[in-house]
Formats: sequence, structure tokens, C-alpha cells
Amino acid sequence: MKRTSRFQPHDVTRTQREDGTFLLTSNIPLGPVVEKTGDWLHQWADEAPDRVFIAERSGAGWREETYAAALQQVRAIGQALLARGLGPDTPILVMSGNGVDHGLLALASQYVGVPLVPVAEQYSLIHGAHGRLRHAVELVRPKMAYVIDADQYAEALALDCFDGIEIVATRPHGHAVTPFADLMKGDAGIDIDAAYAKVTPDSVVKILMTSGSTSAPKGVLTTHKMMCTNQTQFADSLPFLRETPPRVVDWLPWNHVFGGSHNFNMMLANGGSFYVDDGKPVKGLFDRTLENLSMVTGTLSFNVPVGFGMLLGALQKDETLRRRYFQDLDMIFYAGASLPQEVWSGFEQMAMEIKGEIPLMTSSWGLTETAPATMIQQEPTERSGVIGVPLAGVTLKLIPDSENRCEVRAKGPNIMPGYYENPEKTAEAFDDEGFFITGDAMAFNDFDAPNKGMRFDGRISEDFKLLTGTWVRAAALRVEILSLMAPLAAEIVITGQDKNEIGCFIFPSRDALAAEGYSDEEDNGALVCKQLLAEIHHRLNERAGRVSGSSTRVSRALVLAEPPSLADGEMTAKGNLNYRKVQTRRADLLERLYSDDAGVARL
Repeated sequence: MKRTSRFQPHDVTRTQREDGTFLLTSNIPLGPVVEKTGDWLHQWADEAPDRVFIAERSGAGWREETYAAALQQVRAIGQALLARGLGPDTPILVMSGNGVDHGLLALASQYVGVPLVPVAEQYSLIHGAHGRLRHAVELVRPKMAYVIDADQYAEALALDCFDGIEIVATRPHGHAVTPFADLMKGDAGIDIDAAYAKVTPDSVVKILMTSGSTSAPKGVLTTHKMMCTNQTQFADSLPFLRETPPRVVDWLPWNHVFGGSHNFNMMLANGGSFYVDDGKPVKGLFDRTLENLSMVTGTLSFNVPVGFGMLLGALQKDETLRRRYFQDLDMIFYAGASLPQEVWSGFEQMAMEIKGEIPLMTSSWGLTETAPATMIQQEPTERSGVIGVPLAGVTLKLIPDSENRCEVRAKGPNIMPGYYENPEKTAEAFDDEGFFITGDAMAFNDFDAPNKGMRFDGRISEDFKLLTGTWVRAAALRVEILSLMAPLAAEIVITGQDKNEIGCFIFPSRDALAAEGYSDEEDNGALVCKQLLAEIHHRLNERAGRVSGSSTRVSRALVLAEPPSLADGEMTAKGNLNYRKVQTRRADLLERLYSDDAGVARL
């Protein structure tokens, strides 16, 4: 198969130290890094003033803002912020999702040195999640909060934690809030050039909230240096970013580091165009994504695996859309989990039929604390699940815990300086050599050939022991069982800590159950359809014949009737499960799983 050749081959060095740890570094030199994100905005406003920078749907078409217009508006908004007395110690809370005004406000705050705190819109729009919103407000104590629509967010804005905070809305609807248009008027009394000159690479750009999947959300201090370095690292690894201005039609949320820092800044750094996709890969909203793609397609395609799975099905049915999608496509980039191999192969086959070559299909690895990318698969590979090698300027410390599995720690200019007003957690996050303790595990694809890259091998904290003392690598096992139960399972929780056997909770896909003809009879929090339990038993039994050892054998399963609760902390706004919370909140069902109840599928 012919594959795109515009990539930088892997080139790493692995060194083993006397203590048994390994250091893994890239031999690719780090290119020039701009001082702050405003430098990119100035560059492209000068070199390509009429090129679309950011756009969102407006009626039957798009509201498009060029680089020249964006710079003018960013400077005006920056003046308005400074005129209100905002500065490094008075953050701005953003409660709404992606949009042009959100993007302009973010860049304006960066331009004048005011930290932005984007939080998941679900925290405001779901009544039961208001506790998460209150936590963020009380942690960062913002002086201003932005929403797109004052009516839509009225319930959240009525919380007492917003007393004394200026509320700004694009659509005020008569509420006693500041219209966003007022910020756009600027303030001639503010010397915006002098203010911009005071911003440094170490100025805090954002305070990004962690997911809270293992503890209360923490505020990650994100600087210009972190974000600007990360984009140089990307372009050093992916030269095609500098050859042709990139374009995306993207829905990934900006309160998350992948959508808001990785994707957004990739367009800004390389003079690209960001079209905000107001659809999502969920029932009822995916049709909007397809409508948007029928109007504009990207040179890069970012998504989570479930999104790519839905897109593949749509492309198979629509030849016109299929040709548009692949026409200018340089890269397919998945994140959040491994892309199912059948989806991977489906995109490869389509690309060959349309273009006669396959775009770079890849992923990377990182965390909110790493801006985000620290590793990337920057050369073509033939299978999903590979996350590649360190980016330029990054050093990984690999601490072996078995023959080919390592705990991963990272050091580099893209790593955070710490957590907002939390010196204790900051100290815990770094080891005595200054490496950030990621908590993730990796394995080499070929230990003797480190340039073949590494693959993710779970969270160290998710591992547990059975009563026998046997270690269970829950993350890797979860991925396998989730694939085994497809399409019936939407999510899996592996159980068994301090038990004799491994079990699992299954969050079902209701649509898949209906399509497969299974009923969904509920019994005290579980689904007990005999045909469904028999099918699960059959699949687990077949797998048992292929695996050996108590560390991998799943002996029992229970299908849950209630979906994971965001309000009760079982699920984060990013869609990640808090596995411990699921098990503690449903302790009665965990006890039932290890009983002789007839509603449990067991071997």
C-alpha cells in the first residue's frame, strides 16, 4: 500500500542506567519556539490577513473570521479586560462550549496575561453536576465568567458562588449581564502594545481542570512556553504541517487539553483554519457533523474512536462525502483509546480507493499536565494502539515493573510548573530528579528496536491484586473485554480487588441490545435478560479457552441497568469512568456480582 511520505522517521536513543531505569530521548533537535501565542496571531495576520482563522455555523452558512480580523478583535477585547482591572491573579471562567467568541476571548486573555479557566459545559447545564462547577469557581475565584447564552445558563448563573462575578454573554436576552459585544469595543485608554510586551513565556495562559477520575479536580497551570513548545514539537515531527496550511472541522471540547490546546493551537501555529463542528458523535447530533462535513472538510481529522466508527459507517453510505473527506486529507488522528482495527482498516481501504495512498494514521500520548503531547507515532504504522516515541526536547524515564512494561515519567519544556494553589499535590507530582510522575505504563512494541515505538499499557493505579496475591492489569484487560463484548457493551469496569476471581460490570449499549433483539428486563439495578446473559457467558467461555492464569481469566459479569452518573462522580465530563467510584457507589451490585445470584453470568 502506498502511504503518505511527508513525515519525520523515528530517531531515538535508549540508555540504561545503573539503577535499572531507562532514559528514552529523541535525537531530532527542537526547532525555534515563539515566545507566546500572540506571536502566531501577528505572524499570520501579516502574512495571510484574509485567510480564515476561525469559523462557526451561522444559519445556512458560516461565520468566518480572518486572521486580520481576529487580531483586531483580540486586541480590543484585551483592552476591555485590562480596563476592568483583570490580570494574572483574576482568571476568567468559560462555561460554554466551543465557538468563535470563546476562541477570541481565549486569545485575548492570553494576549494580555489573564488566565482562562474553561470548564465542561455539562457542569452548568446538568443540575446534578453543579457541585463540579462550584468547586471550580471556589478554587480559582474568577472575576469574570463567560457564557454564550444567558437563558441557557441561567440556572447555573443563579448559584450564589457567582455573586460579585461579572457575567458576559454573547446572547444576553435582557439579563443583567454584559454583552460580549461590549468587550469588542475595546478601550482607547489602554496601551495594548505595552500590555502585550509584559507577557512572557512563563505567563500562565490557562488553568485547565483535571478530569477528577481519581481525586478532586486540580487546576493545571498551563504557560505560553508549554503550548508554544508543543506546537514546535509537532511540526518538527510532522513536516506537512508547515508545508500546507492545515484545516480542521472539529468538535472536541476546548475545556479539554486535546481539543483546546492541541487542535486549536495547531491551526494557529501553522496558519490554518479551524471550523467549529457543532455536532458530536452521539445520537441526535452526529447528523449535524455530517452536514458540516458536506460543506467543509479538513486536511487533518481528529476524533475519538467511537466518532471515527460512526464516521466510517456514514462514509460507506455516501460516495460524495467520502470523496470530499479524503480529497485533501493528510492525517487521521485518534485519541482517548485505541482505534478498533476494523475501523482502522476501513479507512485505509477507502483512502486507497479514493486517493491511491493512505494518510498518516496515528495517535500520541500525553496528559493535561504535559500540554498535552509527549510522545507521537510520527511515521506510518499498520496497526492501531501504537503511541510512538518521545517528541523533540522530551526525556522519558522508564521504570521497569516486568520484562517489557515500564512506568513512565517525563521531563521537558512542555511539562507544567505545577497545580494552581496546591503546593502539596505539585510536590507529589514530581520525583527527586524533576520528572513528572504520569502514573501511566508503557511497553515497547519490540524491546530490541526502540524506534518501533511504544504502546500504552494501562494506569499503574488501576492495577490490583486478587486475594491470591496475583496482580491484575485492569486497563489492558478492560480494553480486551470491551472488544470481546462489542457491540453489546458501551463500557466495562474490571473488578476483583481482594476477591478470588476477576469479574466485570458491563454498561450496555441500549441501541445495540435493541438491534440484536435482546430485551432489557431490569432487576434492582441489573439487566437479567436470559438470552443476553447466555451470550455473555458464551463469549467469556470461548475466551477462557484461549487464555490461562488467574490474572487474565474473567469469571463473572453483571450487566448494569443505570448508566454511569456524571453528577455522582462515576463519569467525568470528558467521558472517562472513575472505576473506583462506580464500584463504591454500587457496592450492593458488586456484592451481587460475587454471589450465586441468577442474574450473573459466570464460568
